[in-house]
Amino acid sequence: MIKNFRNLACLLYLSVCACASLQAADLMQIYREALTEDTQYGAARAAYVAAQERLPQGRAGLLPDIRLTGIGQNQYIEAKGFPSREIKNRGITATLTQPLIHFENFIIYQQSKNEVAQADAQFVIAAQDLILRVAQAYFDVLKAKIDVEVVESQKKAIHEQLEQAKRNFEVGVSTIVDTHEAEARYDLTQSQEIAARNKLEITQHTLEMLINRLPGNLQDASLDKIIADPLSLPHDGMEAWVNQAEEKNFQLKVQRIAYDISEQAIDLAKAGHYPTLDLVAQYSDQHGVGGSFTGIGLDIVNKSVGLQLTVPVFQGLSVQSRVREALANRDKAHKDMENVQRTVALQVRQNYLNVTNGIAQIKALKQALTSSRSQLDSTVLGQEVGVRMEIDVLNAQQQYFSARRDLARAYYDYLMSRLQLKAEVGDLDEDDLMEINALL
Repeated sequence: MIKNFRNLACLLYLSVCACASLQAADLMQIYREALTEDTQYGAARAAYVAAQERLPQGRAGLLPDIRLTGIGQNQYIEAKGFPSREIKNRGITATLTQPLIHFENFIIYQQSKNEVAQADAQFVIAAQDLILRVAQAYFDVLKAKIDVEVVESQKKAIHEQLEQAKRNFEVGVSTIVDTHEAEARYDLTQSQEIAARNKLEITQHTLEMLINRLPGNLQDASLDKIIADPLSLPHDGMEAWVNQAEEKNFQLKVQRIAYDISEQAIDLAKAGHYPTLDLVAQYSDQHGVGGSFTGIGLDIVNKSVGLQLTVPVFQGLSVQSRVREALANRDKAHKDMENVQRTVALQVRQNYLNVTNGIAQIKALKQALTSSRSQLDSTVLGQEVGVRMEIDVLNAQQQYFSARRDLARAYYDYLMSRLQLKAEVGDLDEDDLMEINALL
């Protein structure tokens, strides 16, 4: 009895494991895998970590510089008429330099703050880009999969119709034309199936690049969920999205910071004209000094503290050249910022139209699917009573299958456009991906 119970438990465990292995992965599961496996996002993360070190590097120019220098050497002195002598020279010197007035160091520190802020925005862009790349690759697989399923359904239906046409021709109730029509359509679906399966494999390998493995079964949207989706936008008008993008788009933030850095670069170049003032303190303890001249090494302790003023007089006109270069780079940064601003506004409008047109298209395709389903049912019924031919049924079936495919593809494109629109306004995060995942 116990043995049987153990065997039953083992079988149940194995069945649960098998079911788990066959369970379709959803969009969030694929995304979480991409967080650790995608090399592009990993490189962006490393660049972000590296950029954080620019702040302490920039701050270093405002802090004291302390250096220790040690010396240890043996001098051997030989003179005619005198015995040779060895003098040991040993010493240590400590120097402290504290910048007091260094305009360029303060500007570099301010630039480092902007560079860190720029790196933060770039990492957010990388995170949003990962969400878009995962979603796009995921939906591409689903669209390729539905293409395969549709062509397989078409092939099966056409094959059944081909066999029926052959039987009808043998008994003399249909012509050879019907058989040839069915054969031609069947041959066409075979070539379409090959192309669809090839496309599916390509999309799977694209997703493989993100998660470092070939994807198995993926959760797709059922027809019921597609029909039940309310298909709405959180904002009323296009310009509301454009205004939000001008305020929150991270690409635009990066360019605005780049412009600020270019203005600081002008001040940095001009700082080459300004004097610098440093506090310098030094302590030196030397043993065996001057033995090569006197033959006797001296022990010297030196202490000093004071101010060091450096005034640039002439530097070969290099400062003026760097100022002109910085001014030109500032103008370039300003034009780049304007270009990004216009591009972002254009992309927001395009994605907004993609979403709104996608909503209208999906509504139309829902109605088309219902109509094609009714047409197919009536055509099949008409064939049974003898008022419709085989070719009519084939056409109705193909129209129905095409309507299902077009509806699914339009729905996935609509979901993708929603994510792209959120990204353009700087508002895309994992919550949006979870929302999309709930619609699948």
